[in-house]
Amino acid sequence: MIKPGLKGEATMVVEVGNTAIEVGSGSVPVFATPMLVAIMENAAINALKGNLEEGSTTVGVEINLKHLAATPIGMMIMAEAELVEVEGRQLTFRLKAFDDVEKVGEGTHRRFILDQEKFIKKANMKKVG
Repeated sequence: MIKPGLKGEATMVVEVGNTAIEVGSGSVPVFATPMLVAIMENAAINALKGNLEEGSTTVGVEINLKHLAATPIGMMIMAEAELVEVEGRQLTFRLKAFDDVEKVGEGTHRRFILDQEKFIKKANMKKVG
């Protein structure tokens, strides 16, 4: 059963490929905000590992994020997610991210629990003309 209090983490080293310049979100060689979103979502996914029913998955539907500080190439980013609210199939997480020196991000994230097969089938229906 999925209950508040579940926690997950994810880590990533800042490399050229995940900088703002490379992903198209800015003009400086520091960790990109879209990559911060990705690592924070990954931490939320990790919080749910082993807790979902067979055939179920989650999808992100909302993220509210503050990117607080820049992180240069070579440093590690560590994201934390804690499940703080469960409303039916909707899950709300509190997010934090740190580099080797300071907090670099914080926010909230919502995910929905769904049947993976039905979800993929519905998404693929868009391709049918």
